[in-house]
Amino acid sequence: MEPLFQQIQAALSNIAECMDSKALESLRVAWLGKQGKMTILAQTISTFPLEERKTFGADINRAKEMLQNAIAERQVFLTQAATEKRLKEEFVDCTLPPVSELTGYLHPLTRTQNDLIAIFQDLGFQQATGPDIEDEFLNFTALNIPDHHPARQMHDTFFLDLPSTSSGRFLLRTHTSPVQIRTMRAKGAPLRMFSIGRTYRSDSDTTHTPMFHQMEALVVEDGIHFGHLKWCVTEVCARFFCVDNLHLRFRPSFFPFTEPSAEVDIPFRREEGRLIMGEGDEWLEILGCGMVHPKVLEHGGIDSKHHQGFALGFGVDRLASLKYGIPDARSSFEGDLRWTATYGSSPYEGALR
Repeated sequence: MEPLFQQIQAALSNIAECMDSKALESLRVAWLGKQGKMTILAQTISTFPLEERKTFGADINRAKEMLQNAIAERQVFLTQAATEKRLKEEFVDCTLPPVSELTGYLHPLTRTQNDLIAIFQDLGFQQATGPDIEDEFLNFTALNIPDHHPARQMHDTFFLDLPSTSSGRFLLRTHTSPVQIRTMRAKGAPLRMFSIGRTYRSDSDTTHTPMFHQMEALVVEDGIHFGHLKWCVTEVCARFFCVDNLHLRFRPSFFPFTEPSAEVDIPFRREEGRLIMGEGDEWLEILGCGMVHPKVLEHGGIDSKHHQGFALGFGVDRLASLKYGIPDARSSFEGDLRWTATYGSSPYEGALR
C-alpha cells in the first residue's frame, strides 16, 4: 500500500495548496466521488487474497478519512478567506455622505408621525402606548359612548371571535382613546400625554382605509379651560403646516367623550391643483377636540370635581394627505416605490419640511 499513501500525500499537498472552492470540489470528486479513485480502488478488494482484504480495507478507510478531513479543513479556510476579502472590499464608511442614487425615501406617513411626535414632545407631552386589541369597556363605555351608538355595530367595528369577558367583546380598537383611560389609571393627575398608532374601522374609500393611524393628546391639570385647548391646537397646527400667525375656526360639535366639543377648520386655497394649507378663503375640517367629559375622567380614576382637562384627536393619514397632496389615502398602503418616490422624502432632510 506504499504507492497508495504516496498518492494520498500528493493529493493532500494539492488540497492544501488549493485556493478556490470550485477547484477543491473537483479534487473531492476526483478522489471521493462515485467514480473517484478511492471508490474504484475499494471495488478491487475482492481481488485480493482473503488474508489481505482486512488490512487493505482498513488502509482504504484511513486514506478516505485523511482526504475528507483535509478537504473539510480547507473548505473552512477558503470560506473564512472569502468572508475577510468581502469585508475588506465591501467596507462602507458610514461617516461619508450618502450616494444619492442609493438613498431611499421616508414614507409620508412616517415623516408625518415623526413630525407630530417631535411637536408634542417639544410642548412637554409624554408619549403613551396601548394594545391594538381592546375590549368594549375601554374602547366605548369608559369613553362615555352609549350602548346604542352606531360605532358599536358590526358594520363599523372589527369584533374578534374571542370569548367575551365582563368588560365585553374584544375588538380592534377604533381609535387611540383607550390609551387615555389606561394612562390616567396608571399615572393619575396632573397629566400631559399623547398617543399615536394604528386604528381600525370597517370603511374604505378615497379618504378612508380599514386600517389607519390616529393621534390624540390629553391634558389633565388644575385650572385647565378651553382657552388652553385653543392655544394648543393652534400651536400644533401652525408648527405642522409651517404657517406663522395661523387662524383656525372652532365650530361647536358633539363627541360623547368631551363637553363642550368642537371641530376645527383650517383655511386653504387651491394652487395648480394643490391645496395650500393655512391661507385662503376656503375652510377644511382637520380635527376634533373638547373639554374631557367628567364621566371619562371618573373612568380614568380622576376626581372630576377637582380636575379638568382637554383632549384633541386627528387622523395622521389625513394630515399627511393634506400636507403632501396625496389624492387617495388607500395608495399609501400599496407599496409602490414610484408612489413613495413621488410623495416621500429623504431621511436626511430636516423635519417639518
